[in-house]
Amino acid sequence: MAKLYFNYSTMNAGKSTLLLQASYNYIERGMQTYLLTADFDDRGGTAQIASRIGIGAEADVYSQTDDLYAKIEARLKSGPCACVLVDEAQWMTKDQVWQLARAVDDLRVPIMCYGLRVDFRGELFPGSAALLALADEMREVRTICHCGKKATMVIRVGEDGKALREGAQIEVGGNDRYVSLCRIHWREAVGDR
Repeated sequence: MAKLYFNYSTMNAGKSTLLLQASYNYIERGMQTYLLTADFDDRGGTAQIASRIGIGAEADVYSQTDDLYAKIEARLKSGPCACVLVDEAQWMTKDQVWQLARAVDDLRVPIMCYGLRVDFRGELFPGSAALLALADEMREVRTICHCGKKATMVIRVGEDGKALREGAQIEVGGNDRYVSLCRIHWREAVGDR
């Protein structure tokens, strides 16, 4: 039975690595996968899912206006596909998450989403909120704070190295802009809430 999965974490936990590993496992067994990532995330190159450890794969891209059900349906019509894997799932809209849920239910294809749970302000991304509500299964991908505790939050740092409290929710960046922290150290960095 097909399911909608949400694998979530903070920055630098290895979500893209896990996605690429899952895809590899399918391909190694002679099955095809369909990889999707946000069109404006070009850190690994255009139409690429890349991991910090140096592995990557080509992917189809989606924008926030794309109908993901239609994209998946078209891919399935072009040939067999055992699984759909979506990177940067936090950047989907609520409607797009519903489109994925419909694809799981109606097209009977498993869909594994990988993304952030919260932004640098400690607020849910729209795509993550919808996935938390609709996913059949959720898995936390763990990473650690500099103190050794589980990191559940992330800060965005400015040019001065200090945590920013305001700004656009979506801003692509890596280790140079984001730091994963436990809640205590996040509160310390942004000023106690």
